[in-house]
Amino acid sequence: MKIAYILNTYPQPSHSFIRRELHALERGGAEVRRLAMRRSTAPLVDPADRAEAKRTTHVLDLGATGLLREVLACALPAPRRFARALGLALRMGRASEVGRLRHLVYLAEASAVARICSREGIEHLHAHFGTNAAAVALLAHALGAPGYSFTVHGPEEFDAPRALSLGLKLDRADFAVAVSQFGRSQLARWAAHETWPRLQVVHCSIEPGRFSDPPDLPEGPLRLVNIGRFAEQKGQLLLIEAMARLRETHPDLHLSLVGDGELRPQIEALIARNGLDRNVTLCGWLDEAGVRRELAAAHGLVLPSFAEGLPMVVMEAMAMGRPVIATYIAGIPELLRTGEAGWLVPAGDVGALVGAVVAMVATPRARLARMGQAGRERVLERHDAEVEAARLADHFRAAIERRSGAPVLVDDLRRVREQAG
Repeated sequence: MKIAYILNTYPQPSHSFIRRELHALERGGAEVRRLAMRRSTAPLVDPADRAEAKRTTHVLDLGATGLLREVLACALPAPRRFARALGLALRMGRASEVGRLRHLVYLAEASAVARICSREGIEHLHAHFGTNAAAVALLAHALGAPGYSFTVHGPEEFDAPRALSLGLKLDRADFAVAVSQFGRSQLARWAAHETWPRLQVVHCSIEPGRFSDPPDLPEGPLRLVNIGRFAEQKGQLLLIEAMARLRETHPDLHLSLVGDGELRPQIEALIARNGLDRNVTLCGWLDEAGVRRELAAAHGLVLPSFAEGLPMVVMEAMAMGRPVIATYIAGIPELLRTGEAGWLVPAGDVGALVGAVVAMVATPRARLARMGQAGRERVLERHDAEVEAARLADHFRAAIERRSGAPVLVDDLRRVREQAG
């Protein structure tokens, strides 16, 4: 199979899960062409991300003149088809918050994607996120590229389904993927009932081999780690408020914040205002090895998000045998069971967050270790990269077969199972 992945910005530090999925698909026998619209403005600190950047075609590198050539190359030979695609772009633009002009840019990007697909014999398009990448995939298909699918992670798509024309994208897709059953339920809200059978669940996943020897819990006072973009939805400001309350009774408690983003100045100011400089460390973005070091140095992960899909950092912490404190939202309760592998608290409730941290402090280390092991077993059972990629490959193959009527010979799921013994 020859698949083109359509992405807005790739690679970037917070999208290592996409890289893992691509690599697992390739190990299963698929050829994957990486087509990103733009380069990341964030520094790529992970060598694996830098390697991915070299394998990725960035469409906007063509510049305005190059994109215009791609548009004309699509429009002149097939003006009626191009007019239909233009109508779709304008329809989505009218509904969106970014307007019609931005969607005309998406149409130009889609023209470049469609031409690449034609030259290289691409059999299927797959986009990550139901935002502009899915719009480009839809428009490329309207311009003659093969059928498309896309993975919805949330919460952005769930926040603005009408502005994103999510229903249109779902109904025109060969299939769509949610990363949790909760996510699938949200897609069903906006898809036609006839589309529901094409709404699939494929989990984001981890590579178990990278977590084969989880470290023991460290000695000393409780250390927590939070990993993610510094953005409103991630709840770091609430976490700093909780740390301010906890410092009075637990002065040795320490929190490491791994990540960066637009809220960094506010987070720094709140840390300073509450005198938490010795209790909170800002680590910036780290590569995967650095993230694992921070998890190894911590007794648990804390993720006080207000909105999520199903966070990769929860999976990684559980795979390393670390208990997790997270909010009872979206797909998180499908993976994390309170009392078994950690604690679930209501989103936005600083008192409940403080209570969960106090409960973790009071839990004997042997009990924390057993909780970590229970979480590890659960995540390895549900989120193996090879198994989930094989499931996704099955959906790709079925979509290609429906269009062509000919079977795709690579049976990825069978191969993975045979290799696993």
